[in-house]
Amino acid sequence: MAVVVVVVVVVALIALITAARGARVIQQYERGVVFRLGRVQGETRPPGMTMVVPIMDRVRKVNVQIVTMPVPAQEGITRDNVTVRVDAVVYFRVRDPVRAIVEVQDYTYAMSQVAQTSLRSIIGKSDLDDLLTNREPLNQGLALMLDSPAVGWGIEIDRVELKDVALPESMKRSMSRQAEAERERRSRIITADGELQASEKLAAAAQVMSQTPTALQLRLLQTIVEVSAEKNSTLILPFPVELLRYLDNAGAELGSRAAERAAPAAAAAGTPELPAAPEPAAAAASPPASSSAPSSAPSSGSSSPSSAGQPDLLRTMAAKLAEAMSTEDEQVTSPNSDNPRGRPPETPDEPPAGA
Repeated sequence: MAVVVVVVVVVALIALITAARGARVIQQYERGVVFRLGRVQGETRPPGMTMVVPIMDRVRKVNVQIVTMPVPAQEGITRDNVTVRVDAVVYFRVRDPVRAIVEVQDYTYAMSQVAQTSLRSIIGKSDLDDLLTNREPLNQGLALMLDSPAVGWGIEIDRVELKDVALPESMKRSMSRQAEAERERRSRIITADGELQASEKLAAAAQVMSQTPTALQLRLLQTIVEVSAEKNSTLILPFPVELLRYLDNAGAELGSRAAERAAPAAAAAGTPELPAAPEPAAAAASPPASSSAPSSAPSSGSSSPSSAGQPDLLRTMAAKLAEAMSTEDEQVTSPNSDNPRGRPPETPDEPPAGA
């Protein structure tokens, strides 16, 4: 009887040890793949407590969480011949644990290598501007390139992102100059647009002020009030150009009226108009003036009325002065003169012709 009890106890202990060795605990984020004598069982084991046959079964736990895998920076030449270094990050998860264990030896390493080669391929097919500003199509293209082999491995690509694009220093300086030139161009366009709008408004204001000239004076007074409000010791008043034009027109009109009044008076007196006095150089080259000019000058002066006396007297004096200068120049340039200095002999007893 005692022997039977001992045998039962031994068998119970063996069964307990066997059950303990065959029990497995699978976490919620894991799935269990059971290999029995080297062959995969049909279904994966769900999370929780599961039993396997000791010695015959072997369990592989597969993590089905989203894996964040950084892709090392890859250096390549873009389609527009610019050398860049680009790194990325891949988000994927295991959708079929059996295929992920059976089809590929190490699916994490395999995904890393595929991501690096795909990233280099994307760099060669893209322009620099696309890598810097238009990354969303590149991310989708890279995800599509990774999804082709990953589907056969039971892996689902969740997302792919380009992280950073490293440029050479010379390219950075060129891009900074380009950005500066672009901003300068936009600032000049904005300034020119503002000047155009201001000129249009000023032209409209000038048109309104031209219809009411008093508005210009009011605007001037308003400007003076604005300047004086700042307590300045010096106040500059602009001189209106319209006043200068008014004075010029008034002077021209007065001159024309005086000429019109003087012309009928000279015609009534019968005084011939004398030519203007020649220049000294012209007088020296011209022959001596005739004696009729001085003789006619006094008679015209005596017969002219008092209103035209002053202009005739001035003309007579100018003609006599021109005659005297021409005579003196002719005597100076004459080679047959007895006087060494070229002056005519003085005749004090004879009065001058103009006395």
